[in-house]
Amino acid sequence: MKEIGLTGLTGRIRKMSLLTLLLGILWVTTSSLPAQEGAAQALPSAALHMGKATLQAQIAVTEAQREKGLMFCPKLGDNEGMIFVQANVGPATFWMKNTLIPLSVAFIDKNGVILEIHDMTPADPAMPDNMLPITRSTSDQVAYALETNIHWFSLNGIKPGDKITPPPSTLAKNATP
Repeated sequence: MKEIGLTGLTGRIRKMSLLTLLLGILWVTTSSLPAQEGAAQALPSAALHMGKATLQAQIAVTEAQREKGLMFCPKLGDNEGMIFVQANVGPATFWMKNTLIPLSVAFIDKNGVILEIHDMTPADPAMPDNMLPITRSTSDQVAYALETNIHWFSLNGIKPGDKITPPPSTLAKNATP
């Protein structure tokens, strides 16, 4: 066994203290970040079929899930999205607060028929909430909204009048927390 002199022991204690301090700073810094930033929602998902295309969509059922939506999501896979089960059938309003990627949204009726499709671009993060662009449905029969990568619907030949299978109403029943 090698004997450590007082100078060697002091040096090791200083290194361990510095390491402990750095780890403490890292822990405090990361634990103080808002939980929503960068955190993906752990939601159930389902394969949705439209024409010849299939999309794997997370299902947002609760108010909290719908409010967060795809906020802070850095990217979506080519055939991924999120379907929002609206609390009530009626007009729908979406905004791009804290959304990092451009999206398309399809507003869908209670039977799974696509009523309209809109493209949405991310807003400047410094923009105040009251200045954020808003996407509103023209229909008052919206029961579901489906967000995808921008232009996904047009790239897959999906248009208003097309129907989603399985019917979104079956998804909501299976996704209830």
